[in-house]
Amino acid sequence: MAADDRSDSHLSTPPSPTAVDTKNGQAEGGKEIAPVGAKDVEDKPYSIYSYREKWFIVIIASVAGTFSPLTANIYFPAIPTIAVAFNKSEELINLTVTVYMVLQGVAPMLWGTMADRVGRRPIFLVCILVLALACVGLALTPTNAYWLLMLLRCVQAAGSASTVALGAGVIGDIATPSERGGFYGLFSIGPMLGPSIGPILGGVFAQQLGWRWIFWFLCILSTACLVFMVLFLPETLRRLVDDGSVTPSKIYRPLIPLMGRGHISLTKEIPPPRPFKNPLWLFTYPDVLNLLVLVGLFYASFSATLATISTLFNEVYPWLTETELGLVYLGTGGGLMLGSIFIGKMLNKDYQRFKAVFDKKSGTDPEKAATHESGSTDLDFPVEKARLRIVPLFILINAAATFGYGWCLQKKVNLAGPLILTIIQGFVSVAIMSSQQTLLVDLVPTQGSSVTACNNIVRCALGAASVSVIDLIIKAVGPGWTFVIYGFICLISLPMVWLAEYIGPKCRAKRHAKESR
Repeated sequence: MAADDRSDSHLSTPPSPTAVDTKNGQAEGGKEIAPVGAKDVEDKPYSIYSYREKWFIVIIASVAGTFSPLTANIYFPAIPTIAVAFNKSEELINLTVTVYMVLQGVAPMLWGTMADRVGRRPIFLVCILVLALACVGLALTPTNAYWLLMLLRCVQAAGSASTVALGAGVIGDIATPSERGGFYGLFSIGPMLGPSIGPILGGVFAQQLGWRWIFWFLCILSTACLVFMVLFLPETLRRLVDDGSVTPSKIYRPLIPLMGRGHISLTKEIPPPRPFKNPLWLFTYPDVLNLLVLVGLFYASFSATLATISTLFNEVYPWLTETELGLVYLGTGGGLMLGSIFIGKMLNKDYQRFKAVFDKKSGTDPEKAATHESGSTDLDFPVEKARLRIVPLFILINAAATFGYGWCLQKKVNLAGPLILTIIQGFVSVAIMSSQQTLLVDLVPTQGSSVTACNNIVRCALGAASVSVIDLIIKAVGPGWTFVIYGFICLISLPMVWLAEYIGPKCRAKRHAKESR
């Protein structure tokens, strides 16, 4: 395909560097052409995939990302039923939730690190396959084998929990910094579906078809996702495929290559693997650690709301049926979905607006600005401020909604009151988490899955700690003052936003200097 046939109309028209022998100044067909200059290299797109193709890839990753929260939340309504079936106390069945959460926090560290080295596609496929097989085992578990239920819940978590980290790595591979906010907002739709529909589906299956159908449903859904990924998901890890134009080995190629078709397939040698980077070292980066704790504190407050919805609404509004209690979760889920749809585009536009003003004030010429559209971020560009400048507003809104939510339940106001506040909480939650996650990938783009795994560990740890004490606090001081406490926990993260903007550029410069030695 001739270079001037490329669909990237915003680029200059000289022949694509991928089709040119720059040393001899000849095209593949042997015709002499002008040598490719520096500007052509800068104008080379970050990824060969069109915007629509990127959307398709992110949607596939988002569907896979649904399984991490879905397998956790769909299980909750069936706990009493499973306790009766296994002739165990609910406390013992709750241990299967505990072990699931432990693996949910730890497993992404392993799979995410592997994905940053051996590729996104094979790790995606292995994780979904493990999930599907674990669901088959759980559906067939005999009721006299409690130990097997515990074991297979661990295996189920090991398979499902890493899909969010893998999806974040894919976004870092194919999206430029100015696009990442929007794509991460789109990707978040999948993981946000779990808390929204999981409890409803779990209750319906447990009541109408039996608890085993929860796992048969997950098995069918994960198998369908696996087949779809085998057919269509391309490898995106830049070490293996560069901008997507390098043809990898067969295991990395989809059976039906719909995306990137027509682009020249390079035969250049794939670079050797980078030295192993222990993901735990990311905790030693002050700017990264600050962001992880920031979102962890916020997530602890948000988890407290989710964990107490059914209990508090049942006490305050005792006329609600079990099905109606499940539908209450649609308030939070609806806010999460609306946020996923609108926040991503807003983050992209805000980032681009900030960057245009910065480039104008700093006198950055177009060529230098173009080099910013790379996997990493220019040291001179304050990416922390670009990503986080609207986050303080969302934190304040979330804190106010949390305060109001607690006192609405304390005063037993009309059901619409706390429901509206859960919608607001869900909406701003997406904004805060998407901004923070996008910035983390900006800071360490070559370890997108690893840094997301670190994020998952911190969130799960602080979220689990929060949930473990929320009932005790409510019994001691009531829901009103309880959520005042959690609202202030959210406010504690506000100074950490300004700290991120202050220390971020210095930390990035220090890492760059160390890596350049």
